[in-house]
Amino acid sequence: MRLAILTLAGLMIAGTASAQRAETISIVGSSTVFPFSTKVAETFGETTDFNTPVIESTGSGGGMKLFCAGVGTDHPDITNASRAMKSGEAETCAANGVEFTEFVIGFDGIVVANSNTTGVLALTREILVKALVAEVPNDDCSALMPNTAMTWADVDGSLPDVAIEVLGPPTSSGTRDAFEELVFHSAMKSMGCDKATYKAASVREDGAYIEAGENDSLIVDQLAANPSAVGIFGYSFLANNADRMQGATIEGIAPTFENIAGGDYKVSRSLFFYVKNNHVGVISGIAEFAQEFTSEEAFGVGGYLEPIGLIPLPEADRAANGDKAYGL
Repeated sequence: MRLAILTLAGLMIAGTASAQRAETISIVGSSTVFPFSTKVAETFGETTDFNTPVIESTGSGGGMKLFCAGVGTDHPDITNASRAMKSGEAETCAANGVEFTEFVIGFDGIVVANSNTTGVLALTREILVKALVAEVPNDDCSALMPNTAMTWADVDGSLPDVAIEVLGPPTSSGTRDAFEELVFHSAMKSMGCDKATYKAASVREDGAYIEAGENDSLIVDQLAANPSAVGIFGYSFLANNADRMQGATIEGIAPTFENIAGGDYKVSRSLFFYVKNNHVGVISGIAEFAQEFTSEEAFGVGGYLEPIGLIPLPEADRAANGDKAYGL
């Protein structure tokens, strides 16, 4: 009898948990998109009858893995991403019966920043290659050599004679993927490297580059405490910490809202979220949340996401994403 009672109690708890889960949207993914998604979730919870969604910052890669793993209340409903879904991830989704809709929410720059108690760094993508890749190309990219640069001055005499100490995202991060593509691949291609060479470029593992986790706010705090260090993160974290952080110029262009929006700052990318279509109508409020995120009041020009660093899409692209939200 006691076993039967315990079993019944367990089923009741499981049933309650399942019911609660069905009333609350579960979101995972990008640390870069996290502050935007959180603001939308808070607004959604305050202005509708739906529960405030639960959001976990897992990194773009980690979020895709969780999102594509399956259908049902054990799996998240939405994943945020600071890069587009990869073909292999889409294949995993398909293999697990996951159907999805992609939304683009705006633009973001990837900044190389340091404490504003020291000087602004004037960098190029080629300088970043020579400072951060494990093997650097020679002048005509006919050979790769182990990276022996210990200070920024070793890379370029105009830079400070300070040890290279860069706090950046891990391999699970979409920011890391985008940084390698927009900086390493782009610069090495310009230096004359073939595709096989620049695709094989990897980040140093000798202490010059330090994987600092998926919480970009912690990187900002570490930079404030260590003026000699440099950090890599999304523009919104620079915009929201302008009282203590400054962005390096890249090819002479500062990472400002205007420069990123105008396409002048080249280390920039689109931001995304993906909705699990299988869960629409099963988990309460998914379509309505997507509609809020893609509303002019949220991601439009002058919307409430702009002051925290989101750079709006062109009007036609915003309209197309809004239409997809109402089509869920």
